Amino acid sequence: DRAAGHRPCFAVATIGSTSRNAVDPVAAIAALCREAGVWLHVDAAMAGSAALCPELRHHFAGLELADSYCFNPHKWLFTNFDCDAFFVADRAALTSALSVTPEYLRNPASEQGGVIDYRDWQVPLGRRFRALKLWFVLRWYGAEGLRDHLRRHMAWAREFADRVDQDADFERLAAVPFSLVCFRHRAGDAFNARLLAALNDSGALLLSHTVIDGRYALRLSVGATHTERRHVEQAWTRIRATATALAAQPAPAGNGAPGSGDAPNGGD
Repeated sequence: DRAAGHRPCFAVATIGSTSRNAVDPVAAIAALCREAGVWLHVDAAMAGSAALCPELRHHFAGLELADSYCFNPHKWLFTNFDCDAFFVADRAALTSALSVTPEYLRNPASEQGGVIDYRDWQVPLGRRFRALKLWFVLRWYGAEGLRDHLRRHMAWAREFADRVDQDADFERLAAVPFSLVCFRHRAGDAFNARLLAALNDSGALLLSHTVIDGRYALRLSVGATHTERRHVEQAWTRIRATATALAAQPAPAGNGAPGSGDAPNGGD
């Protein structure tokens, strides 16, 4: 950017990227941002909930150096959509950019610093009471209850990943630091697109997909409130059975996955 005559001002590091749950080296990025005078925001939309577990906090090393940070309790903390937890190291930097003080908003409590005007923390003046539903979740489960849920989800995701690793027909395309498993059948992109459609059409489970290193991948995420080990085991059984049934069928002509250069049912 500097070589092109630009002045960088903002950088985003990710802890648990959406596509594959990748984790950036936050501490190293933060050091560069401090040196360059660049604002560092850390996005941990889904994986931020994992910081509840002490054994996972190494993924968050360097977070204390960030200027702002957010994660979404509605993604993996059993809170109804929508609910985002947003933190800033220096709230004055945020409120000085967004605060407005027309005459009709002036009052003694605000001017004397006796209250926090949360209207200054976002563009709209009004805000919904999202914190209330998160408060109920925290009160109901407690810290240990939430940790127990998260740990079980991650254990079941690793068990699923082990099954993928041990199966000659499937391969895993990314590490599993949290509860997302990215995998695919070795038959190629078009076959995996057909597999995903068949699985989701069954109504028994719901997978999504992504593209990793140019390869079409299926995504299994363990994170719902009422998910149990048997659900994950049943998912793997159905995935294997559906893949076997599809492999026995002739591939439809011209049924490549979007953005894929694979021949139907071809290898990569």
